[in-house]
Amino acid sequence: MTAPEYVPGHDLLAGKVVAVTAGAGAGIGASVVRRALEEGARAVVFSDTHARRLAEAEETLAAEFGADRVRQLVCDVTDESQVQRFLDAADELGGVDVLVNNAGLGGTASVLDMTDEQWSRVLDITLTGTFRCIRAAGQRMVAAGKGGVIVNNASVIGWRAQEGQAHYAAAKAGVMALTRSAAMDLAPHGIRVNAVSPSLAMHPFLAKVTSDELLEELTSREAFKRAAEPWEVANVMVFLASDYSSYLTGEVVSVSSQHA
Repeated sequence: MTAPEYVPGHDLLAGKVVAVTAGAGAGIGASVVRRALEEGARAVVFSDTHARRLAEAEETLAAEFGADRVRQLVCDVTDESQVQRFLDAADELGGVDVLVNNAGLGGTASVLDMTDEQWSRVLDITLTGTFRCIRAAGQRMVAAGKGGVIVNNASVIGWRAQEGQAHYAAAKAGVMALTRSAAMDLAPHGIRVNAVSPSLAMHPFLAKVTSDELLEELTSREAFKRAAEPWEVANVMVFLASDYSSYLTGEVVSVSSQHA
């Protein structure tokens, strides 16, 4: 089954200031940045750890949507000071209304061979980095007193087993649990926290680092017998960020048929 045609925007994020981690490149984060702009966001601040990729993305988006609506900066989510600078940039544009936590790191290693460094690196970026951003954005949203939305990127691997993915699976299962608990902490302040759980969202970098055999196997597990387009996952994240999901919090929405 082929992917459907790209759906135009409908101003679901009109007037919002949106912050997106790991938003450069060609994957889900970049699709969220573009979709937020198409959905009328007043401004989008996005980060990555690759300065060149960020600059190229900013130039392209500024030409299409206007330089006043786009801002980028390098942010390593394992560094608290960089997380704070990232959100400072959103404050300069009026304060973060929506945070999308997309930063994560994978890798393949058996638990028999996995080093402490491999384990810790994946957990620090994927889980603890998400926590750092939730804490920093949550504090600012509470201080502003106008509510807000946080959307996290989890994975179906947080639900199911996959060989060589113990560190990534543990991190993504942690993101799911963090989402549910953070939602309860922030609900009294009118802040919603949800997550998406995608499986296979195809983009050039993934195709480069994943074997054809594994891609074929993962694709065969999907109900539509194809990988998702990154923008299809971004659409669900934008829905969760919008007022259309105003009574939804603490949920992990599977963007895949592999949720069990």
